[in-house]
Amino acid sequence: MGRPMAANLVKAGHEVTVWNRTPGKEVAGATAASTPAEAAQDKDVVWLCVSDTKAVEQTLFGAQGAVQALKPGAIVVDSSTVSPSASVQFAERVRQRGADFLDAPVTGSKNGAEAGTLIFIVGGKQEIIARIQPLFSVMGKQFIHMGENGKGLAAKLAQNLQIAFIFEGLAEGLTLATKMGVKPEKLIELIQASMIRSGVAEYKAPFILRRDYSPNFPLRLMHKDMHLMMDAARENGVKLPGLEKIDEIYEEASRAGHDDLDYAATIMLLEEWAGIGKPA
Repeated sequence: MGRPMAANLVKAGHEVTVWNRTPGKEVAGATAASTPAEAAQDKDVVWLCVSDTKAVEQTLFGAQGAVQALKPGAIVVDSSTVSPSASVQFAERVRQRGADFLDAPVTGSKNGAEAGTLIFIVGGKQEIIARIQPLFSVMGKQFIHMGENGKGLAAKLAQNLQIAFIFEGLAEGLTLATKMGVKPEKLIELIQASMIRSGVAEYKAPFILRRDYSPNFPLRLMHKDMHLMMDAARENGVKLPGLEKIDEIYEEASRAGHDDLDYAATIMLLEEWAGIGKPA
C-alpha cells in the first residue's frame, strides 16, 4: 500500500524520500533513504504504512528511528492498521518531540492505493488534518475525521470486522448453494439484484468465480487485524463471539498455507469441508 501511495505523491510534484524495511523496493522519482531517521530529516510530513504495531514502534522509536530526526512542527501520519491504544501512546511520544501525530488507516485495497482513490479514516486534531489535506487529496478520494487520536484506528477495526463477517456470509452461502447444485454465478446474480448486495460481494465475486486468490488484502493481514479487534474488545469489555468463530477458520487457513493469498481464500476451506471441487 505504501509504495503506490508514495508514487502518487511523486506524480503530484511533491518532494518524497522513502525508506522500506525490505531493501530494493524503490519508488520512481523519490529519493531512497537508508534509515527512517534519514528519510525524516528536515521533512514537514513523515508518513508511515507498515504491517503491524511492532513495526510502527520500531520505525518511529527504534535505532535510527524517524523521531530522532523530527523537526519542530512536523506531522507524523500513520496509515498502518495497528492497536488503537498503542497508537495513542505513540502520538503522545511524538508530541513530546515537538511534532504532532495522526492515525489515518485506509480502506480501498491495493487497487485504490494505485488509483489514488483510498478513503482515509483519521484520528487527531482537526487543525493538523487541515494542514495536510492536499496530501490526502493526492492519495485518496475522501477522508473522514473520526475524532481524537486512536479513533481512526478504532473505526478501521470496526469496519474490517464487518468486512470479515460479510465475506464469511458470502463464502458460506456460495458453498451451500454449490453443494446443492446452484451455479455460483447464478447466486452472485441473485445477490447483486437483491437487498443483500454489498460492496464486499461486488468486489470479491469476480475473483472467486475466477478462482483468483492473488493478494489484494493478504489473509495474514486480515487475520492480524482480527486479533487487534479481539484485543481491543477485551480492553473495552466487549464480547465478539461471532468474530472468535471466524478466527477459527482463519487459523485453519493459516495452517493450510494460505497466509499470503487473499483473505477470500478461506472459501477453499469451506469447499474442502463440504466435499466439493472447483465450481464448474
